[in-house]
Amino acid sequence: MQQTYQTKPEFLWKKNPTYAVLRHSANQKWYAIVMNVEQAKLGLPGAGQEDILDLKLPPETIANLSEFPEFLPAYHMNKTHWLAVRLAKVERAELAALLAQSYQLTS
Repeated sequence: MQQTYQTKPEFLWKKNPTYAVLRHSANQKWYAIVMNVEQAKLGLPGAGQEDILDLKLPPETIANLSEFPEFLPAYHMNKTHWLAVRLAKVERAELAALLAQSYQLTS
């Protein structure tokens, strides 16, 4: 993150110390949030946690990706403009492309 986007994760919440926000240094807009959320809260079966990355994306991209099980409605964000990516289910190259798109959209 730091080399590509000049961003360091920020850990803003005492209640959730592992949740990390990534934001632009110039305008302070968030472009990603890394979280580990209980599967039940995401509408998934099971009692464990799921590592997700919330990204801001165009609504049409969200609509298209929402058809696939690797993507979920954004957790605690506007579901029209944000999408949750199940990190264990998405290839690194696709994740990098989506992260770049979120970064560009919020700059």
